[in-house]
Amino acid sequence: MAYDRSIIGEKSYAFALKIVKTYKELKYTNKEYELASQILRSGTSIGANVAEANGAISQADFSHKISISYKEAIETKYWLRLLKDSNYLIEDKFQELNNDIEEICRILFAILKKTRLSPEQAEKK
Repeated sequence: MAYDRSIIGEKSYAFALKIVKTYKELKYTNKEYELASQILRSGTSIGANVAEANGAISQADFSHKISISYKEAIETKYWLRLLKDSNYLIEDKFQELNNDIEEICRILFAILKKTRLSPEQAEKK
């Protein structure tokens, strides 16, 4: 399934670019290294796993990679909240990134639900 140029592929890539920019701001402006590294890792891993899913050799492999993307998105939500609550992210920046990650989570969950259905169940949808 080609999700690299799909909505989820594009959204996860755009989100990763925002995370890289946020990482740079946290590291170089705020001198915050540990949390910055955590959000960089999880926030960019979402799109990387979506890209890997595109090269999946089976439906199970595809579902597994999307599942990892979803888990990384959930982890990223945690780091965003922690950064906001520890005053490293201003409210506007948090809201922008949080809105993006919420949308990405919804899309990934929908893909995951569909891929985990049996072929007969999927045909009925």
